Amino acid sequence: MKVKCFLCDKVETLENESPLAKKLRNRPIHTYMCQECDKRIGERTIERFTDKEYKIYHRKVQKKDNW
Repeated sequence: MKVKCFLCDKVETLENESPLAKKLRNRPIHTYMCQECDKRIGERTIERFTDKEYKIYHRKVQKKDNW
């Protein structure tokens, strides 16, 4: 199966029976990212998480009272 990285437009070949190929074939909304782009994005994400200015905002969970 031929796949194209959505970031750098590099074309690669996957085995037809691999789990990634099956996922891409059965769920067309999923996109493929090559190993170089995946590594680059991962490094920058970790760099961003370790920054002191980075804040994680969580949604507040509201309790529902059944009474």
